[in-house]
Amino acid sequence: MTTIHRTLISAGELQALVASASPPVIVEASFDLFDVEAGERVYRAGHIPGSHYLHLDHDLSGAKTGRNGRHPLPAREVFAVTLGRLGIGPQTPVVALDRQGGPYAARLWWMLRWMGHEAAAVLDGGVDAWSRAGGALDDVAPPPAAAPPYPARAPLASSVDADTLARELDRVNLIDARAGERFRGEVEPIDPVAGHIPGALNRFFKDNLGTDGRFKPAAVLRAEFADLLGTRLAGQTVHQCGSGVNACHNLIAMEHAGLAGSMLYPGSWSEWSADPARPVAKGG
Repeated sequence: MTTIHRTLISAGELQALVASASPPVIVEASFDLFDVEAGERVYRAGHIPGSHYLHLDHDLSGAKTGRNGRHPLPAREVFAVTLGRLGIGPQTPVVALDRQGGPYAARLWWMLRWMGHEAAAVLDGGVDAWSRAGGALDDVAPPPAAAPPYPARAPLASSVDADTLARELDRVNLIDARAGERFRGEVEPIDPVAGHIPGALNRFFKDNLGTDGRFKPAAVLRAEFADLLGTRLAGQTVHQCGSGVNACHNLIAMEHAGLAGSMLYPGSWSEWSADPARPVAKGG
């Protein structure tokens, strides 16, 4: 019976899966917020053989209005077409990866869960881990698949909008995945307003990683997040960041640690701070 990977997959496990009777669709989502074409450039220069590329702005985000954040979710029916173009159906195992420690891969993983897709995982350690395990790279991009759009299914991931979050701030653990100096409002290199949502806790997404660039062991992550959660359950936790991307890194870390059921605020700080009527906090 084939194992279904639902959070992380190691490079060795991916190599075995590639050689199996049910190889996965591999999707790279590398990206750079300050050079938005850099991810696709490095993909084209050399990637895991057979892997596709999805661009954060073009494929993993919808239209921006100026009030809905920097990376709003696309309509589900639009993303369904994107998945069909990659040959992904409900039974297709999918492995997402990037070269930045996993935040963009985690965004794709969360979106697959949002579409109701169960067999989705992030390559732990990304392309570096693949290469260290002896995996080859090539520069041949696979052609689009002639597959139908992904069928409508019930989501396996939960999200909240800004109005709901505003009403529930006192009843949830809100975890902000941005770097500490951005959370505290000391610097803000991307969004017009500095600070954070009142009541939020700070967990920089890179704190989920060890020195080797891979996620910390599940038991370590569980203990670290338990300190943040206090007496509240994982299902009372909402993740956010600047634009709903890095937050997915904390979310998958919790899922991998056995703390399932937390939610994403996709609009995150870039949406929240776009409305001057919403409160802003600074400091620790």
